[in-house]
Amino acid sequence: MKTRAEALLELRRTLTEAGFETAALDARLLLLEALGISATDLITWPDTSLTSEQVDTLAAFTNRRLAHEPVARIVGEREFWGLPFRLSPETLVPRPDTETLVETALDLLPDRQAPLKVVDFGTGSGCILVALLHELPNAAGLGVDLSFGALVTARANARDNQVGNRCHFALSRWADAISGRFDLIVSNPPYIASGVIPGLDEEVREHDPRLALDGGPDGLEPYRVLLAEAERLLAPGGLLAVEIGYDQAEALSSLAKLHDLEILRIAHDLSGNPRCIAMRRL
Repeated sequence: MKTRAEALLELRRTLTEAGFETAALDARLLLLEALGISATDLITWPDTSLTSEQVDTLAAFTNRRLAHEPVARIVGEREFWGLPFRLSPETLVPRPDTETLVETALDLLPDRQAPLKVVDFGTGSGCILVALLHELPNAAGLGVDLSFGALVTARANARDNQVGNRCHFALSRWADAISGRFDLIVSNPPYIASGVIPGLDEEVREHDPRLALDGGPDGLEPYRVLLAEAERLLAPGGLLAVEIGYDQAEALSSLAKLHDLEILRIAHDLSGNPRCIAMRRL
């Protein structure tokens, strides 16, 4: 029976030969999950032999990765903002670029200790809302999604990250079932044009929920809805921050003007692409 170290080396070689650029990282993450051990366990006891059950689990994980299923979906979890988030078929895998949205919103809030009301449209796994509540100790949040399965996952993530007592979740098509005023509105809505989706990378096209990708014919339909609702939902001085596609800053800026919203900041991600636009009511 192979040892942990031997299994890791073999899996890394297999993924490398299959052309995966992150083969070393993927192999380590899959091995740890399949064996149910920590990174410390692997370093401390590399010569421990795998059980037959562990061999079977690792083989199944390997086959799923070779079929281009994302590692995060195989292990069922992804870190975001330094916090762990469970995944489900109804949720996107949280991506580092989305942390730009959280960072921008926090930077523009005048008082992080204030009893703010926050709403996250298209909450998915809840990563944005939970990350914000983690940094805003007196804030209360509402996560909104059209997918009941996503809301179940988001609620579990809020509970797991100790903010479950400060947020609620609602099933709604955008703001159709939502009323009241909010100090902060955030969203990472579907923003990919419908016709572009068939040409996306296989890991996205085949494994991310289409509901969370498809932004309509030009990718801008969710923004039109959200910006139109801003006057009704934003409290005086309130902030609206949304994630955008790399080529949508100009279009969103034009939409903001149509709805009397002032652009406060266009924030860029680590690759230098426009990733978030923050606005407020004029």
